[in-house]
Amino acid sequence: MSQINSIIEILFNIYFYMILFYVLMSWLPNVRDNFIGELLGKLVEPYLTPFRKIIPPLFGTIDFSPIVALLVLELAANGLRSVLIYLIG
Repeated sequence: MSQINSIIEILFNIYFYMILFYVLMSWLPNVRDNFIGELLGKLVEPYLTPFRKIIPPLFGTIDFSPIVALLVLELAANGLRSVLIYLIG
């Protein structure tokens, strides 16, 4: 069980930091235009898009949807751990 829990933790951390780096890249000009920025965009944008549709930017520029997306990701990881503990024991 601890191996499954550590795998979930590693995958959660990887995706968490991918989202975090992608959001930080938006503050720097032309950083999303390179290979890493495009790759992160292809991996992160499908997850962030539903949150951006629900939560509009504040004052037209400040986007809080990644914060909500990270909270939902944390809740999903905790829920997955709980379900696995219930099923496996």
